Amino acid sequence: MTIHIDTLDDLNKHIPLKQKLVSIHQVVRQSLPFIARIAVTLYDPKTRVLKTFLHSSDGENPLPHYQVPLEDAPSLKKILEEKNPRIINNMLTFDDGSREHDRRLGRSGYAASYTMPIFNDGDFLGFLFFNSMRADVFDDRALAQVDVFGHLISLMLIKELSTIRTLTAALKTASKITHLRDPETGSHLDRMSRYSRMIATALADKYRLEDDYIEHVFMFSPLHDIGKIGIPDEVLMKKGSLSEEEKRLMRTHAMKGREIIDEILREFGLDGFDYVDILRNITEFHHESVDGSGYPAGMKGEDIPLEARIVAVADVFDALTSKRCYKQAWSNDEAFDLLAQLAGEKLDADCVKALLDNREEVEKIQAYFRENSYG
Repeated sequence: MTIHIDTLDDLNKHIPLKQKLVSIHQVVRQSLPFIARIAVTLYDPKTRVLKTFLHSSDGENPLPHYQVPLEDAPSLKKILEEKNPRIINNMLTFDDGSREHDRRLGRSGYAASYTMPIFNDGDFLGFLFFNSMRADVFDDRALAQVDVFGHLISLMLIKELSTIRTLTAALKTASKITHLRDPETGSHLDRMSRYSRMIATALADKYRLEDDYIEHVFMFSPLHDIGKIGIPDEVLMKKGSLSEEEKRLMRTHAMKGREIIDEILREFGLDGFDYVDILRNITEFHHESVDGSGYPAGMKGEDIPLEARIVAVADVFDALTSKRCYKQAWSNDEAFDLLAQLAGEKLDADCVKALLDNREEVEKIQAYFRENSYG
């Protein structure tokens, strides 16, 4: 009997997606030692923006926390249109270096690349990149192997994203069925999730945040108020001020949200799902205050998970600047002034500063996801 060690055994383990990518990269280099970087970008179909997500770079990542409209990346757009991989065996002869992502890759010394579009049942998800420090390495033999590894990584990524989308779809559907008149519109969730991503990106250097963390904050932030499923309509939809008893009842939505998520995770067999604590923390703790006056646990300062502090600022800002059945929308100036007053008291000061410092991006998000008469 011969004992064989499975070189891809890490794919069977419960480890983060990035660690699995690193493991695959190690296997790739056994036969293709010139592959210095494998990276994944994800596509946001609502804004047509590409965002960095995962990488296994040697040394420093040349494109941390980077995003670009697909229209500003014509070579990638052409790959998408043709739906076939692109091979560049000498990057010096390929591009004039006029685009930021090309300049960054060039400064890092990458000389050749293989780019594969990722599709799931015809839906475009993003791109997968294999980069080399050496030119003229992608011959027929290398391409035959890269094709296989590329599809393996794509399937791994599709499985991960499909799990998240199944989970979020179940939660969103339950919410919509229960509260068809919930004042938190789809546009609100589109905006606040992108504010959350913007804040997380601005804090990435200080808190050493990876792109996969930032992307999961973006994906999970719209589920922050899922616990409102358990709040009666007469309280949730009340136009006037809530009584003390109604306020007490409303505040239970944070714990209800955690309970709903835990139950759905058990039902779907996803208890050990990677990054699920980000979802739990956002749902349970987004109403905590840095001075300890929030709920449900009365946590203070940095004891509050960062993802909850990020979502709190994004949610408060969009609630202030949105029209509701019980109030008119505030101007950005009015909302910014209040956030500045709440910084360090109710809201995390770093998160508030990250939003205030990116007013141009805030206004782009508002313009793209503007409310209409239907919300």
